[in-house]
This record gives sequence, structure tokens and C-alpha cells, in this order.
Amino acid sequence: MTSARRNGRVAGATLVVVLLLATLVGLWFRHTFHRVEKTVYLPPTGEAAYNPLYALAKTLEADGVKVDVRQRLLLDDHPMASRDTLLLFNDPRVLSPSDAERLLAWVEEGGHLLIRTPTYSPGDATTGPDAPQAAMLDQLSAWLVDETPSCEDFQVEGEGHHVEFCRGWRFAFDDTVPELAWGDLKNGYVYARVAAGKGHVDVLADFDFLTNTAERGFMQEALDTPPDGGLRDGPHRALARQVLAPNYRQGTMHLVYAAEMPSLWRTLYLQGWMVWAPLLLALAAWLWMRMQRFGPPIPSPAGERRSLLEHVRASGEHLYRYGRGVMLYSAVRQAFLARLRRRDPVAAALAGEAQVAAIAERTGQPADRIRTALNVPASHDRQAFRDRIALLIQLRNRL
Repeated sequence: MTSARRNGRVAGATLVVVLLLATLVGLWFRHTFHRVEKTVYLPPTGEAAYNPLYALAKTLEADGVKVDVRQRLLLDDHPMASRDTLLLFNDPRVLSPSDAERLLAWVEEGGHLLIRTPTYSPGDATTGPDAPQAAMLDQLSAWLVDETPSCEDFQVEGEGHHVEFCRGWRFAFDDTVPELAWGDLKNGYVYARVAAGKGHVDVLADFDFLTNTAERGFMQEALDTPPDGGLRDGPHRALARQVLAPNYRQGTMHLVYAAEMPSLWRTLYLQGWMVWAPLLLALAAWLWMRMQRFGPPIPSPAGERRSLLEHVRASGEHLYRYGRGVMLYSAVRQAFLARLRRRDPVAAALAGEAQVAAIAERTGQPADRIRTALNVPASHDRQAFRDRIALLIQLRNRL
């Protein structure tokens, strides 16, 4: 009883100490740590990852504008009304002359078309002023200015300093005066609105202010801050509203973009390293285990030789060396006569000159050679031995 009572007291004291320590740890944690909220901006997923006009489409829909978003123009499948707006985010050089003419005819009926100049790429001769121009720019008498693109200052009341149109080629017109323009004829325009019949065509050096937010670099640290660029910027929203003004809310807004799917290999490299890195290490370990040891080459041990042809050849050399060449000749002669009996029993039944003549007629060999081959050579005449055996083998193959 005394031992049991002592064990109960120890267990109770231990429990009290544990509870006291847990209470102290809880109080220290509540006093030291505080709950805070943190917003982490993840990279875009789904359609926003490949559609640069996704944010613009959602913004227009929220503002009550009917929107038709697609990757290609497809004029036959998507007919446009006279008060619609078409924004071609693609490179204008993808337009064929026939599509350019159809679009201009639609603009003259009251449509609003927005196009861009090719993106500036240093050292790329396919996008500069000397390269073949887009059919739509030719129709508008527009040409690219041979100057390196530079940014234009853009200031909106209540916003900080801003610049626009830093990546596209500037342009100018021949015998065309735009209704609205940004830039000058000497250094080129970055934006111009040209009247065509009842509608308008807007030519811009770049559409980056209409796109989604700017891309984040891989492993960017400032994930707790909203990404810059795109329609998140106040100046971009103001400029977008002015550019889309002519037919705003009067018809459908057609947004045509080129799908910009990320590279598969780049995606695997950046996001799949948890899989390919261990596999690469496992492959290297397997190759290390399977490869030969370093050092001087050691010849392989000689294996047992059991070739039947080697035994036959050795037996023949042994018989010939000890004067038994006549036995070898007789074996070859018997093999020839055995095949002769199977292939030409009449010739095999003959004897003497009649048999020689029959064999010569069948094999096409001279009778003298056949007569010599059928006669046993002298045991000391090695040349005759080799010639007659070779001739018998040749005659046997001709039967």
C-alpha cells in the first residue's frame, strides 16, 4: 500500500509539472507571436496564362460591353456589325490582302479597327522598315519610320510619371492626315486615328497597356506586392478607355489575340525540377555502377574452343601429315558419286569413258578434267591432291 501510494503521488506531481509547463509555453507563444494576414499574388493560370487580353475582356464584360474573344480572325464564322469594334492584337503582317480589304470595307460602314505595328526586335531584319510591310498598313498608306523606338511620356492627373509605347515601331502616313495623333511626322507617330468612311482605324505602336499584368520573373521575391503593368495601372485604364471610345457600348467588342502558350521545356525546367533532378541523379548513379573500372585493359580469358569445323580441319591436317591423303581424296570422291547417284542415276550407273562423257555433258566441264578428277592422285603429289579435291567439290556443286 505504501509503494502504491508513493507511485500515485509521483504520477500526480509529474502531471502537475507537465500542465504547468504547457501553460507557460502557451502564454509565451501568445505573448510573442501575433496572427497576421499576408496576400501572395500567384502567377496567372488557366486562360489568363495564354490570353494577353483576358483582363481587358473581363473588364469590358463587367462594364456591360458585349465581348467576343478568340485567337484568330475568322471573319466568316464571326460576322461583324457596322458599329462593332475589332482589336487585332496579332502582328498585322498575318493579315492577307483579301482580309485587309474586307476589314476596310467593314470600317467604311461604321466599324472601328485597332491594329499595331510589329514589335521592335534589335538585329531582326524581318520586322524593320526595310522588311515587307503588312497589307493593312499598305492599304492605309502607312510606313515604318527608320528610327529606334523610344518611350513617350504620358501623364494622367493624380497619377505618377508614366511612359508608353516603348517596344513598337513608329510610323508615318503618305497623303493622309489623322484625326488624332500622338507624335509628329518627322519622328513618327506612336498613335494615330484615321477616318475611313463612317468608321475609324486606330494604328498604335504597341498594345502593352491593354494586356494583363506584367509577367513576374521566376522565384521573384516580392510576391506580397501586386504585379505592375497592364490594366492595373491607372494611366493604362485611362488610355484604353480613350482608344476604345468611338463605338464603345454601341456594338460587340471583338478581341483577337495570338495564343502565347509557355514553352513546354521551360515549364518542365522551372516547375518540374522536383521530378527530373532526382531522376537525373538516379541515372548518373546507375551509369556509375554499370561502367567499367578505370585502369589498364585486361584481356579476356580464353574460352573453351568446341568448333566442329576446327576439329574436322585438324583431323584432315593430321591424316595428310601422316600420308593418309588418299583417304581424304576417297571421302571427297565418294561424296561426289553419292550426289551423282541421287541427281543422275543413269550417269552414276555408267563406267569408264561413258561415265566421264555423261558427267561432262551434265556439268559443262571438259572431259579431260573430269577424267583426271576421278583418278586417285599419287600420295606424294600435293598439287595434284589439292587440284583434284577442289575439282571434285566444284563438280559436286554443279550437279
